[in-house]
Amino acid sequence: MSTPDPTRRNERSRRAILEATRALLAETGYAELTVGAIAARAGVGKQTIYRWWGGKGAVVLDAMVDSVTEDGARLPDTGNLRADLCLVMRATVAEFADPALSETTRAITVETLLNEELAGHVRDRLLRPQLDAVKDRLRAAQDAGELRDDFDLDQGVELIFGPLYHRWMLRTGPLTDDYADNLVDLAITGMADRA
Repeated sequence: MSTPDPTRRNERSRRAILEATRALLAETGYAELTVGAIAARAGVGKQTIYRWWGGKGAVVLDAMVDSVTEDGARLPDTGNLRADLCLVMRATVAEFADPALSETTRAITVETLLNEELAGHVRDRLLRPQLDAVKDRLRAAQDAGELRDDFDLDQGVELIFGPLYHRWMLRTGPLTDDYADNLVDLAITGMADRA
């Protein structure tokens, strides 16, 4: 008997699994979600999920990645760096304020601390496109002379998002639009051309 090829997924079953995962996350949350429940809702066997994904965290990650559109990873360039960064930061605050999404994101974050392979997938497939979009916007601002040309753009992205993630993870204070705007202002001040 030949070994099944995990790269040969049935697209209809894959879609059903991802949709079932998103629906169950909304209904039960991450902690109560099981591979068995996903399989039952999708009308597939548990072995199909384990063969294609290996576990709950990987399925949830694919469901999250699948729900992000390509446009969602693009940052507008209106010519106003502050406005563009405030837009993305406020959207991030809104995502973190959504209890169901926040619970899932926290749970996946915890799993990434224990599973290096999953951490790599979360970083490269979910976070990297969004962070690269911000980096591209900073590069455009740098090219336009709005930011110091010697400023490391990767550090700029961390300067913008790092405090927000810290506050969210440790629950050290409220996440508000004002907080997001203030972080943008501080980051731009740090990256701006020195007079």
